[in-house]
Amino acid sequence: MIDVSQALDILQNQSKNFGTESIPLAESIDRVLKEDWYTDRDLPPYDRVTMDGIGIAFQAYEAGKRAFPIEGTAAAGMPKQTLQNTDNCLEVMTGSILPKGIDTVIRYEDLDIKDGVAELIVPTVNFRQNVHFKGSDIEANTLIVPKNTRISAAEIGVGASIGKAKVVVAKLPKVMVISTGDELVQIHKQPLEHQIRRSNVYRLLTSLQSYKIQADSDHLNDDPDEIAAKLKTYLEDYDVIILSGGVSKGKFDYLPRILSELGVQKLFHKIKQRPGKPFWFGNYQDRCTILALPGNPVSSFVCMHRYFLTWLNYSQTGEYAKRPHAILTQDVHFKPDLTYFLEVQISYNEQGQILATPKKGNGSGDLANLTQADAFIELARGKNHYKAGEIYPIYGYR
Repeated sequence: MIDVSQALDILQNQSKNFGTESIPLAESIDRVLKEDWYTDRDLPPYDRVTMDGIGIAFQAYEAGKRAFPIEGTAAAGMPKQTLQNTDNCLEVMTGSILPKGIDTVIRYEDLDIKDGVAELIVPTVNFRQNVHFKGSDIEANTLIVPKNTRISAAEIGVGASIGKAKVVVAKLPKVMVISTGDELVQIHKQPLEHQIRRSNVYRLLTSLQSYKIQADSDHLNDDPDEIAAKLKTYLEDYDVIILSGGVSKGKFDYLPRILSELGVQKLFHKIKQRPGKPFWFGNYQDRCTILALPGNPVSSFVCMHRYFLTWLNYSQTGEYAKRPHAILTQDVHFKPDLTYFLEVQISYNEQGQILATPKKGNGSGDLANLTQADAFIELARGKNHYKAGEIYPIYGYR
């Protein structure tokens, strides 16, 4: 049995590169960028008007002029206009290119316009006001988004502005999620007294969907021959196999033995933590990564978020994602020398700090308690009293 930190070191050493692919920009949300983005032009690309109003030559205002005859209009999308007489003005619209001969924009709200003349109704005007000047945000040929960035709506907006109709992203692994056990039935069926519905697989599949992975799924009964036959095929066809159940010490927990017989290298089995201690991790011929999670729902959920998603992010970006920390709001007593992943409800104080309030359930089988919490807080082993006010990392699932 190994420590959490040892498990993470092994996962890091087993990170995989699944290659890259080019996809439409609009489909790239939450994907990991695998190319550097440079600006292809200055941003903004021209001196841009930021308010509807009039454009003037500031020298006329400095000379004492306060009423400006209107020569014409410069709208967004029109080619660059020219102010013919510096004592006059042009009406300018938000987003339009600043006309030649104009360096200052005055809002309509600061004007009284009558008979084609715009007169100031404010006491002061500032030179170059209400103009977003060319290149003031970023100059052409400047790195604007580095590779290994996880793409958000912000990056998509930038990508559109620099002409990235297609983007190169990290290719996602092909994943199979498998539930095991004779006690499980499909969710549309009415379980008998000794049965339960397959819930873990749906929880795991939707966790993957949040990372844009559309995984396949299957169910294996407690039949060693069936398990071996199907796993043999899946090991050749998938990059990742995530199993739920069948990895503890029960009489029908066949997975560790069968995986070994199929040539899967066990990298570890059991971690000094609660819940999720029986977690099994292995590798098949450096082509398929296998994560066999405990069958109890809270255990499998913890391991999915703490280990698989951490491994996936490291495989795609080469680094661990920054982890938020929260302040424990209540004392927690936990005697076993294990890392404790405790369910917590998240809130915020007036200083903007994250608060974690324990929502302890009835053990690793209490999946209903997951709906009362928002995250797991990781309380490292080595002590049995965790005090209110102490700060620990959290793994959110909302």
